[in-house]
Amino acid sequence: MVFYKTVGAWHGMPDAPRVEIWARHALPLQDAKLPAMENSISSLQQRVFVALDVPSQERAIELATQLKPAVGGYKVGLELFVSCGPQIFEHINPARTFLDLKFHDIPNTAAGAARAAARLGVLMCNVHCLGGLQMMRAAADAAHEENPATKIIGVTILTSHEAASLQQIGLDKDPANAVIHLAALAKEAGLDGVVCSPQEIAAVRETCGEDFLIVTPGIRPAKSTSDDQKRTLTPRQALQNGADWIVVGRPVTAAENPLDAAQHLFDE
Repeated sequence: MVFYKTVGAWHGMPDAPRVEIWARHALPLQDAKLPAMENSISSLQQRVFVALDVPSQERAIELATQLKPAVGGYKVGLELFVSCGPQIFEHINPARTFLDLKFHDIPNTAAGAARAAARLGVLMCNVHCLGGLQMMRAAADAAHEENPATKIIGVTILTSHEAASLQQIGLDKDPANAVIHLAALAKEAGLDGVVCSPQEIAAVRETCGEDFLIVTPGIRPAKSTSDDQKRTLTPRQALQNGADWIVVGRPVTAAENPLDAAQHLFDE
């Protein structure tokens, strides 16, 4: 299904006015179980997860509250979840959250973790594709059985990697080929999509098809630094290339005015 950007809304109807195609593969918001957005939020901003990579519940709640009018959802990762536990979802709506814990264990353990994540009611959770086909399949089956509304996706190659660092850990493929290989394996395992860098979006889409979710970190606005990310693009470029969701962290959360930074992510 193709979704068109019209004045102030996304539509899944083929006869809708076709102003620009921005997210050909994105879930409609109602299908993604997201609550109604603020009237002022743009169709591009609805595809942004802001990464709440902070050490305290108080700071996470402050950022989530401040950024609610400007982003589609939140990413809760290892730092915040280890600091606060699942209690963080008493304050941050799980139905607008990507739980980014990257499960990587034997199949039975990964399945149990995926089941628990789905039980929390999160929009999305993930596993490491390097855990292998059986692990991914076990996690996908468990999550889908527990809560069909929760999407489970696979982390391919971290955006901090480049060819040299992959060789250090014994992977002879360059990042792009490794991502394509792992994405195909994730689809075979029954995952709903993958996490990949902006530079591999088009290749993953070609390999895995129109209905496969692509979530893209490593997003850096035009005027920001790359920090420890190696394979990056701007927010607008990533969505134009076919990402369904983008994840933005420090360019927003470390800004002097996070709300202003979020509202101007697509200024290029």
